Amino acid sequence: MIDDSMSDDSGVPAFWRALDLPGLADVHTHFLPERMLRRVWAHFDEGGPLIGREWPIRYRWSEAERIQHLATLGVRMFSALAYAHRPGMAADLNEWTLGFAAATPGCLPSATFFPEPGVDEYVRSALDRGARVFKVHLQVGGYDPRDESLDPVWGLLAETGTPIVVHAGSGPVAYGFTGPQPIGAVLARHPRLCALIAHMGAPEYEGFLALAERYERVGLDTTMAFTDFFETMAPFPRTLFGRLKDLGLAGKVLLGSDFPNIPYPYAHQLAALARLELGDDWLRAVCWHNAARLFNL
Repeated sequence: MIDDSMSDDSGVPAFWRALDLPGLADVHTHFLPERMLRRVWAHFDEGGPLIGREWPIRYRWSEAERIQHLATLGVRMFSALAYAHRPGMAADLNEWTLGFAAATPGCLPSATFFPEPGVDEYVRSALDRGARVFKVHLQVGGYDPRDESLDPVWGLLAETGTPIVVHAGSGPVAYGFTGPQPIGAVLARHPRLCALIAHMGAPEYEGFLALAERYERVGLDTTMAFTDFFETMAPFPRTLFGRLKDLGLAGKVLLGSDFPNIPYPYAHQLAALARLELGDDWLRAVCWHNAARLFNL
């Protein structure tokens, strides 16, 4: 296991080897067009006053260096999650992310969407081109997932069983249509939707756990949850550990990291999961098996 005090990533391969896994499957990582990535990093640099603390980007490296680092860590499956925050962005982002995945071994072909005219057409096009996971960010996008223009999209993704990583929690700052209720209304209308709630739904953990328990295809990703950085802002209640364990063993909790946009070593996310003491079977499920089943690795 990884020691909590470890300050670098050198022990990550030993972590998954000790669990007898072939590597790690990380459903929540980001690769973006260079110009957009620089803007995202600038947003984090300037976001300290908004969230009440600094958020230094740990892996402010070139694209090639970031890809190689994931390979060195043993991350066998990862994503290039992009998300649109205004009309007219999503289709172009999909061109980039799908092209990136085609050229990058181990990367899931990913896409995004935004409530706008023609959204169902470009989502269908992305699926036809092999998109296997979508990402939407209700906080940054500031839109209501119940928008009528998205109803055909939710229906299509439910029909195809395509997972959508949804930032629906109100962390780190509440804005827009976050919380369990808006996306919960979408799920009530499309109960077969495969929604993966990012960041365990922080800080509304219990409400999102309840959605995962209620709907067959709803799960959560661990992105930044349980780390020291998140625990000081939105601690995960120990009273929910039993439900968390059950959901993980049922295939409904998946490893996510937010690499490269994290203020600590990648290893710390794994150490944070290990110190929950939910058992090696739970760690195996979360770090590999749940994603392997969902994405047919």
